[in-house]
Amino acid sequence: MPVERWSTAQIEALAPDASSLKGARGVSGATRWQEAGLLDEVLWGLCKVSGKNPYQVCVDLAGPAYRCSCPSRKFPCKHALGLLLYWSGGGSVEAPAPAFAAEWQASRAAKAAPARASGPADPAAARKRAQQRADRVAAGMAELRRWLDDQVQQGLAGAERAGHRPYETMAARLVDAQAPAAASAVRRLGGIAGIGPHWADRLLGELAMLRLLVAGHERLGALPPALAATVRSRIGFPVANQDVLATAEIRDLWQVLGQVDSEEGAITTRRTWLLGVGSGRFALLLSFAAPGQSLAAEVVPGTTVEAALCFYPGAAPLRALVKEQFGTPRPLTAPAAAVGLRTALAGWSRTLAAEPWRHDAPVLLADVVPGADGFIIDAAGESLPLAPGHREPWWLLAAAGGSPATVAGEWSPSGLRPLAAWVEGRYLPAPPPAPDGGAVRAPELPADLLAAALVGTARRPWTSAGVHVGDRTLTPAAPGTAPGGGSDAAAALLEAAATALTYRRSGVTPSSGHAPVEAAPAETGRPLPAAAGARLLRLLTEGGAPGGAQQAQELLAQWLTAAAEHGGFAPPESLPALLDAGRRNGAVRPAIGRIAGRRGTWLAGMRPDWRWLRDEAPGAAPPTDPEVWETGTGGERLAYLTRLRGTDPAAGLALLESTWRTETPEDRARFVSALGTGLSPDDDAFLDRALDDRRKGVREAALDLLRRLPGSSLCRRMAARSTAAVRLERRALVRDRLVVTPPAELTTELRRDGVGAQPAHGTGVQAWLLEEIIAGTPLTGWTEAFERSPAAVVGLARGHDWETPLLHGWAKAAIMQSDSAWAAALVGNDARGSATGLREAVRWDLHLLLPPADLARIAADFLRREDHLAHRLLAVHPGAWPDELAVAVVETIAHRVHADKHSWQLAELCRAAAMAMPPGYAAQVARLAERLDQQPADPSRVRPVAELARILTFRHEMLQELRPPS
Repeated sequence: MPVERWSTAQIEALAPDASSLKGARGVSGATRWQEAGLLDEVLWGLCKVSGKNPYQVCVDLAGPAYRCSCPSRKFPCKHALGLLLYWSGGGSVEAPAPAFAAEWQASRAAKAAPARASGPADPAAARKRAQQRADRVAAGMAELRRWLDDQVQQGLAGAERAGHRPYETMAARLVDAQAPAAASAVRRLGGIAGIGPHWADRLLGELAMLRLLVAGHERLGALPPALAATVRSRIGFPVANQDVLATAEIRDLWQVLGQVDSEEGAITTRRTWLLGVGSGRFALLLSFAAPGQSLAAEVVPGTTVEAALCFYPGAAPLRALVKEQFGTPRPLTAPAAAVGLRTALAGWSRTLAAEPWRHDAPVLLADVVPGADGFIIDAAGESLPLAPGHREPWWLLAAAGGSPATVAGEWSPSGLRPLAAWVEGRYLPAPPPAPDGGAVRAPELPADLLAAALVGTARRPWTSAGVHVGDRTLTPAAPGTAPGGGSDAAAALLEAAATALTYRRSGVTPSSGHAPVEAAPAETGRPLPAAAGARLLRLLTEGGAPGGAQQAQELLAQWLTAAAEHGGFAPPESLPALLDAGRRNGAVRPAIGRIAGRRGTWLAGMRPDWRWLRDEAPGAAPPTDPEVWETGTGGERLAYLTRLRGTDPAAGLALLESTWRTETPEDRARFVSALGTGLSPDDDAFLDRALDDRRKGVREAALDLLRRLPGSSLCRRMAARSTAAVRLERRALVRDRLVVTPPAELTTELRRDGVGAQPAHGTGVQAWLLEEIIAGTPLTGWTEAFERSPAAVVGLARGHDWETPLLHGWAKAAIMQSDSAWAAALVGNDARGSATGLREAVRWDLHLLLPPADLARIAADFLRREDHLAHRLLAVHPGAWPDELAVAVVETIAHRVHADKHSWQLAELCRAAAMAMPPGYAAQVARLAERLDQQPADPSRVRPVAELARILTFRHEMLQELRPPS
């Protein structure tokens, strides 16, 4: 039977850390794998590296288990993960198996043979050590009982002042008594006392459950064996793996629902939850890692695996070990045995009744939808709260669009913590919790109990034989002593608190009255190609793209531009990260608006800082629907006006004029910009009136269009002012000259027409006004009036007293009017050694107007002459570099690896090339990097070249996936 390829999410879950996953993506391309193949259930490959011999990589998919000849100490290493990603992405695995893969497969089979169990070398010594430990634990638990009683006898009110030290001291004593689990529970109390709302309620509950554990240890011999095993494990008695594996196994098809990693001091713990299809049993796999170590990954989340599990003994056995796996994991597209909320809570109640010390239990919920108030609702209309950090499940809302989904999670008194969801056959792991300012957890214990504990039983003895929880009066099941004074009263209060807490937690039921969100509208377009969508998810994941954070943002911007040109909507699960990207960077908003789809607009309406999308998304309304102008979102209205201007500019202008007075300032600015479509002299009067708008953005948008509109009233006014300020004096015997009479002051009319009030640094008021007037004048007026070319007009200003404002005014006019002929004349004049230099910002903006080929020739010449301005020219070069410039840059890189005194210069050149060099040069740069790596060169000089090759390869693949449809 062929092995089914894993999904990217399943492979990413195996990564030991983010850096390994980032490195894996760098070696997942087809060009990095010399050969790859499948030998039964072993995936193998030869990974090309800079050295002579490729790395030999093997992955046993039935494990999973890994083997790589690289020196990395991480498991799996980036090469094993990269091979899995290559295979998951459809890479060819047809090559015949080499000897190293067959040998590793044989050695795996040999190790899997069952070994003969051997007993202890000295049974008598083992029994003696066990008895000594039991005695130490008994002494420690007796001290813990006295300490717990003292806390309640003296009163919890003082705990806020005492801080965490008393708990650390008691925990250290329990560590000495060889009760590590009980010590950890006591140490955690230091993070509760005096911290957060209702801390006393939470502290008393934890103290009560510890007192119940002490009572269980005191009666250990009389307890049922399963409950006794639970008490021993909660104290910290170890259970050997071989003892667990010797118990009866349960063979089943296990669904791997999800996993969560947590930090517990210096140790990282991974909890992986499974659910058996046939048995209906949940199972918990635990793995631990010290700092610098990788967590074991026995199973892959989002898959099913046939395996035999052995469970640790206990009253509610959940923790298990994998004894043996059969076959390879397969993707889990539709989990079995999902239930409603009420049935799931019934399972939680049974678990808590058997093991009252549990803080959480797994659930698999069917057909649930998030609400708008931090609850999740099932098909019966019943609801449960989401845990803090998960109360705004944007990931689930985006992926499911408000439709019912299957959700796996952990239920606890704090609420439901989602682990994963399945939407339309796709497995979606839940993101880590995020601070959300959710609702404060309500108290769980009766007020009279808490009041007595705060004051202390020494002052207010607990004498009640029962405890009131809601409308019920409960009697502790096994009171240790009769209620009275001193420690007897403290013990009675703690036992009553344990009874009340367990009853309340196990008796929780779903609530009602919470409405699910309204489902998102159906998409009307087509999705983006699957490969492009997967790459977008990589770009939105930290470390998912080559290079640093800056390169990742630029790659995302390039991807968005190409995707908008291609057409289609992005994967729904990418929408939260996309909306956040648009919130931070306004430049990418238009492209996001074109690919977010109707679900993106729906999602953006739920969160204020995402509502910018409603002004960018064009919507799906037909362009002939006039109701859009009355009822649509800002983005839909803008798209409608733009489409109307494209077909009937006069009708578009009339429509805008009809509602102009009622539009918001933000919409007025955006709608004025839309008049750029079909701009004509008919728009002049309206735009001129817009110069009087109170909103600066409206005035600037109108100015921009009026300057672009030939013969506009603004252009005529500015031309008249320029004619009055600058005239040509023609002389017969000597060179013609300019006669300049600059304006004397900034008038209201000048200010209305866009003349700025703040002069540039070091510029006089009259010079500044002259510069601004010339900047607003059409350049064709100068060439026509003076009957000269742009270069000749510029030549008239040389050596003139007003040369600086004249040149800067023409330069700014060339920039605003995008006139390449004037830009070339001004750049050529500025390059003369004796010329009055333009301000740097103006000069570099002029370079953007030069024909790309001309600018490329200038930059290539500067590179070959090692001019320090070459890097600046590369930075301002618009768009993709032409071949001449790309070749010059590659030659310069090859030279600078050995010649540059400072490696940062080479790194800067590579960074500039990464985003602008045509991606087709990826193979050439990769060959250069490989050749340099084999030469005696400084690694700090080779590394930027290799990074450049990776980014170019990434861009090449990215753009290939978004080729425009034929």
